[in-house]
Amino acid sequence: MPLTPAQTLASIAVMAGVTFLTRALPFLLFDRGDHPPKLVLYLGRVLPPAIIAMLIVYCLKGVTFATPAGWVPPLLAGGTAVLLHIWKGNDLLSIFGATVFYMILVQGVFV
Repeated sequence: MPLTPAQTLASIAVMAGVTFLTRALPFLLFDRGDHPPKLVLYLGRVLPPAIIAMLIVYCLKGVTFATPAGWVPPLLAGGTAVLLHIWKGNDLLSIFGATVFYMILVQGVFV
């Protein structure tokens, strides 16, 4: 059932308001002087490694060891990401370089 023009405008207004609030709320809550709250500093320190660990687990959950094609490309691509990051220290280069290498392995080498 299609939305009426009024429902469409109301939906857009709600989405715009929610988007604005999610962007503005941290500044409204935590911009109270020179030092952010200890909770924010703690989360800023522990969340990035936790998120990376969660992404690694998610990306490797489908790895099978039945054939080399099931485990060699993820292992080599993961190693490539680590080496690129150690070499250049650039997150985007590590992510895109490892992704391109993985796709070359999956599409061309381990078919």
